[in-house]
Amino acid sequence: MAGSLKGARRKMPSWLPQTLGYCISAASLIWVLHGYPIGDLIPAIRSLDWKWVVLATLADLSVYVSHAWRWNTLLNPVVRLRFWRTVQSIYIGLFANEVLPLRTGELIRCYLLAHWNDLRLSLSFASAAVERLIDGFWMLAAFLVTAAFVKGIPRDLLILVQVLGVLLFVGAGILVWVVFHKQHAHLVVAESRWASTLRHIVEGLHLMGNGRTLGLTVLVSLAYLVLQVLTYYFLMKARGYDLSFWVAGGVLAIVRFAVVVPNAPGNLGLFQAACVIALRLFDVEENEAKTFSFVLFFATVLPLIIGGAIAVAFTGVNIAELRNRAQRGFGTAEPDA
Repeated sequence: MAGSLKGARRKMPSWLPQTLGYCISAASLIWVLHGYPIGDLIPAIRSLDWKWVVLATLADLSVYVSHAWRWNTLLNPVVRLRFWRTVQSIYIGLFANEVLPLRTGELIRCYLLAHWNDLRLSLSFASAAVERLIDGFWMLAAFLVTAAFVKGIPRDLLILVQVLGVLLFVGAGILVWVVFHKQHAHLVVAESRWASTLRHIVEGLHLMGNGRTLGLTVLVSLAYLVLQVLTYYFLMKARGYDLSFWVAGGVLAIVRFAVVVPNAPGNLGLFQAACVIALRLFDVEENEAKTFSFVLFFATVLPLIIGGAIAVAFTGVNIAELRNRAQRGFGTAEPDA
């Protein structure tokens, strides 16, 4: 009996999630490259209208400045953050996501924000969770607009979005309950082994959850979404597509929902597959959709790698050491005895 209980408590092998992520990415990339004339990619890149590429790059870089603005706005009732430090932590986190598997950058950016601002790591994670919750609702809205105009959206994608929608509403319900029932929330977490950490999360959510803060955060999140859509729209113009801003928003939403699954660094493979599926819904020819998926990938990833590498250099340590420090910081968040 004891042996079976011990086996039941055995943790999932640390290599399994990473292996599954790489398998998903590899399968997706193989599907995209199957039958694709890869030799046509370089001429396609050369034929881009570069004024639109420049605009797309500027919009994409602005996305993460608006992200820092939003993060500062959300945490303003708790702590006054240094704006450019927030920008730096975001770029470092994004850089880590491009070069490390399983979105390690989310952990790193939260660690850096907490470390540089003398903020509890639990509060940093709570604020990041609220950000993602708001993003999820905006992306859900964008997807619903797309679904209203497009027929033939894959059933698997619809199921994925429905599941994510349910999770979003559950998360929003929990957030609202914590904000309006602070005392009850404290009682719920008081019996937990992690009571101290959870108590700080409840306090942080209560402070961040006031109407003014959340209202401003939602508005900044809309700007954050619009800049992302503009990046896609400008790149479509660079490729000569006669597609609307709303189509660009639909493609963005489908890609973002698809890459929720942790996979290889930079979402390589899964990103391209999702982009191809999205563009095919708008009658873009298959090989052309594959070409654009690579154009979009390079145009959005290369600036992040350059900007992220510069941001990492200013810390004086490499990205692997930052990851180790973040993991140690997370691991040493002591629960109540």
